[in-house]
Amino acid sequence: MTRAQRIALVVIVLSAAALRLTGLDWDGYQHHHPDERYISWVATTIEFPSLGSNQWAAQWQPETSTFNPFRWPPGASSEGIVVLQNRPRDFAYGHVPLYAGVAATRLAEWIAPFLLPWLPPDWTLTADILNGVGRIEYHHLTIVGRVLTALLDTGTVLFLFLLGRRLYGAAVGLLAAALLAFAVLPIQLAHFFTSDPYMTFFVVAALYFMVVAWHQARDRGAEGGGGRHLYLVAAAVMTGLAIGSKFGAALLVLPLLWTVWAARPGAPHGRTSTLALITVLLTFALTNPFALLDWTCPPIASDGMVGTVALSLSRSCYWQNTLTQSGMVSGRLDLAFTRQYAGTIPFLYQFEMLLRWGLGPFLGLFGIAGLGWAFFTVVRVIKGDEGQDERTQTRLGHDPIVIILLWVVPYLLLTGSFYVKFLRYMQPLVPFMLLFGAAMLWQWRSRRGRLLVSFALLFAGLLYAAGFVALYGDEHPWNAASRWIHENVPAGTRILSEQWDDYLPITMVVDGVQQLRSDYPNAELTWLNYPDAADDQNHLAANLDLLANSDYLTVLSNRVYGVVPRQPDRYPLSSQYHQLLFDGDLGYELVWVGSRTPHLFGISFQADTFAWPGLCPSAGVVDYLERDGALNLGRADESFTVYDQPLTMIYRNVGKLSAEQMRDAFEARDDE
Repeated sequence: MTRAQRIALVVIVLSAAALRLTGLDWDGYQHHHPDERYISWVATTIEFPSLGSNQWAAQWQPETSTFNPFRWPPGASSEGIVVLQNRPRDFAYGHVPLYAGVAATRLAEWIAPFLLPWLPPDWTLTADILNGVGRIEYHHLTIVGRVLTALLDTGTVLFLFLLGRRLYGAAVGLLAAALLAFAVLPIQLAHFFTSDPYMTFFVVAALYFMVVAWHQARDRGAEGGGGRHLYLVAAAVMTGLAIGSKFGAALLVLPLLWTVWAARPGAPHGRTSTLALITVLLTFALTNPFALLDWTCPPIASDGMVGTVALSLSRSCYWQNTLTQSGMVSGRLDLAFTRQYAGTIPFLYQFEMLLRWGLGPFLGLFGIAGLGWAFFTVVRVIKGDEGQDERTQTRLGHDPIVIILLWVVPYLLLTGSFYVKFLRYMQPLVPFMLLFGAAMLWQWRSRRGRLLVSFALLFAGLLYAAGFVALYGDEHPWNAASRWIHENVPAGTRILSEQWDDYLPITMVVDGVQQLRSDYPNAELTWLNYPDAADDQNHLAANLDLLANSDYLTVLSNRVYGVVPRQPDRYPLSSQYHQLLFDGDLGYELVWVGSRTPHLFGISFQADTFAWPGLCPSAGVVDYLERDGALNLGRADESFTVYDQPLTMIYRNVGKLSAEQMRDAFEARDDE
């Protein structure tokens, strides 16, 4: 590498870190991300076994262990929150992020007394990460977990550079790393203490070590050519950590075994393959011990031979959670929070969301073109040159790009076919889309053309990234709405919320005084919960009774109104509710609306949450959305907006209609 390239790499890594570490308090540490909230809750009970303990055996028993994610341990407690005890718990996430977050928090607690006296008290490092302000464990775990996620995702940028340099040269590696540094989807996910950034980091690292092992073996006889086993071990360890972060990474076994064969075609590979798989399993076992130890979960009944196997596996709490997740993503389980994907087209929907939001149109099209270029490259390898006598398998073994595609293609085919299409599922593909795009661009003969396109892509990526991170400078809408409630709604007032969404207000300090959520009784409307035959007159009557006897109503996001109106066949009655609410026909009036969106140079980029379900929002919402500088970019995947940039509305019951009068409004809408 030249000196300029080394400087460029430092700038890229620092830029990636800055974008990922900016706004880690995006929700004021109010735990607005439900997955993160649950992981942090579980983390408060995790205590690693002590080597000097006389209870060593008990710490490895599923029922008594203090670090079993599948069970609330006896005697568990944590200051300021309710912690369950001595009962099973679901944990559908990899254990590596959980244990890493706890270990990092314990490290921060250990070094804090040494560093706090020497650091300014108002630094984020001092106040938040080292907990100089004395937050409870639940909050501190979330803060340190977010920092660790951000740093790990910055490491993904570095590993992508190393991979790109190894495959295509330093220039391609730098461009791919820079584009990933500015990619919005990874930036957003790096702000959450969740598993997807962990999986992506270990996937990129594993594939890098596989490629290095391939090169080392192919260069046998050259300096350093004998180190392939060391790199294969590193690749296997990273594969085990990736699977330990999220089970979908098990597909990495395919490129790992291919690397063993392709590195030395014709040589015996049985022992090396076995050792690689054992290393994967051992790494997984060491970092996810209760995936193998806890078989205490009640079995799930199934029919047939396959059902018998599934019945046996379901006694494992790990496999039971994995099978449940499989049922969720495939659509076999009809869950309220996944009905949003009814009618979406596999593959096309995911790429649409990447183009609209996850990467933006420029980086998105560039990455998709890069994927096409990589596929075409392998097709040419398969066809071979005219007169070439080598078998297809041998020809493929000559090109290390096959190692990458053995991850990309199976993962894309599997994930793209899912019924559930959370945008975060695409994160493990994004680095390779950008890498292939950079490699494709560097095939151009025109140096000027390569540089112009590179600068255009980097400029577009930087603008979008800067605009996205800018939203974290504004108060979270749920916090702002809570502040309005505390200032304007008398304590004791019942406030309705929609089930499957959060409820307001949150506990917060207003004008120097702590205001409590518990001062406001809450009840939940259940429009999303009861589809098909369950959406009957009794269900409608229960919700209308709540509406008639409450004073305020919050709509915190489109989690409900983005789904129910789109499916009138499944929700014949409930599908009418939101338009009636927005039109004022139920006696409720909009009194507050707020959001925050990516914005730059006075232009905000808004998601349209109303057009897809065919709704016309309240007049006050229309005025808010059409304010100066707002640019409507169309629909967005709910999981991209609901956590950190939801559109939030508060309605007040000014009409005081009875439940019977509201029912008349439903019947009148039916007659139209």
